[in-house]
Amino acid sequence: MKKLLRNTLRSSWFQRAVGVLAAEYLRLVWRTSTFTFDPPEVYERVEPQLPAIFAFWHGQHFLTPFIKNQDKASYQAKVLISRHRDGEFNAIAAERLGIGTIRGSGDHGGAFHRKGGVGAFKEMVRALQAGCNVALTADVPKRSRVAGLGIIMLARESGRPIMPFAMATSRFVRLKNWDRTTINLPFGRGALVGIKEIHVPADADAAMMETLRQELEDTLNEATRRAYAQLGCPGPEDA
Repeated sequence: MKKLLRNTLRSSWFQRAVGVLAAEYLRLVWRTSTFTFDPPEVYERVEPQLPAIFAFWHGQHFLTPFIKNQDKASYQAKVLISRHRDGEFNAIAAERLGIGTIRGSGDHGGAFHRKGGVGAFKEMVRALQAGCNVALTADVPKRSRVAGLGIIMLARESGRPIMPFAMATSRFVRLKNWDRTTINLPFGRGALVGIKEIHVPADADAAMMETLRQELEDTLNEATRRAYAQLGCPGPEDA
């Protein structure tokens, strides 16, 4: 029985079915939620700086495919998704929602090479150079709301700005796992917050990289706090 369940979970038809259902569910949430934007002119501010690196916290990421401004070509994007089998569901859902995928690890620790991190990093740089936005979670794996240096390295190498942002809805279910995964529910209110962008100089040394890493972490935490506060809801840090 366990073997049958394992084989089913790993089968391509099951992964595709779950990915498609997840994408259509998220589309329902987006279409039935009324969003506000902070600041109101966030798209006008961001667009001249594209392509950019969009950063968000793990577990708060399900609605991020909808950050694109309608179907403008300037908002073409690819998202970094792990090679783990659980990543297959996310990859299928993202592609159905019009987002390209880059498979690999954002972790710059000991598993970076084994998990395809080098290839993924190079592919993200190439995507940005070709005018495509790149989106990825900023967390160090399994350490919620602690930004890693990988995204700072990507900004330094590519010369493109980091756009930290948060998306939240008033109706949700929050899991009690390491990243306090928030599953957004339809028929509610929503908030998208993008406070400021972060630029990483090409000659940034280790000290500056750490300073900017901390700035990214603080900015994402503040954006998340503001998004939930605007909806009158507790943020993941209060869970």
